Amino acid sequence: MRKIISFMHISLDGFVAGPQGEMDWITINEEIFDHVGQRISQTDTALYGRVTYEMMENYWPTAADKPNASKHDKEHSQWYSQAHKIVLSQRLKGTSLSNTTIISDSLTEHINSIKNQPGGEILLFGSPTATHAMLEQNLIDGYWLFVNPVILGQGIPLFANIKEKTKLKLVNTKAFDCGVTELSYIIDQA
Repeated sequence: MRKIISFMHISLDGFVAGPQGEMDWITINEEIFDHVGQRISQTDTALYGRVTYEMMENYWPTAADKPNASKHDKEHSQWYSQAHKIVLSQRLKGTSLSNTTIISDSLTEHINSIKNQPGGEILLFGSPTATHAMLEQNLIDGYWLFVNPVILGQGIPLFANIKEKTKLKLVNTKAFDCGVTELSYIIDQA
């Protein structure tokens, strides 16, 4: 069965965005881009909420074509164009998009069907609203977190409306020179 891994940048105090959705506190550099690129290249499916998907669609399809495109822009643009995209959205309901599946109802049924299809892990990129919806239905199998060395004090939390304790198993950690720390967890089934 395929696993869904939530990929997020997070503040030390557990926020994934500021109160107005700000993400200007996130530290990203070539070391992180290269590390993330290696793992992303091993998957062929990305899951997004509508807002994050629209942000990605507005940038990645043509990012490699820009005159000042970085190595990361070129590599991720190529990956993005080939990856199958799953979008959780009520607004895009009935929309037909190339290489994209829109889920607008029966979340658990649709996600479990996708998880039972052949393929590797599915990365849930950013998308706090989608993550919260998936958390409520116990559809997330792990977390790939990039803890940024900042305390926001307020904002959009990663974990909201949690009703029961969930044990996690640490599978990887990596400290980056810029102060960001990667923590990778899977749900502990024991």
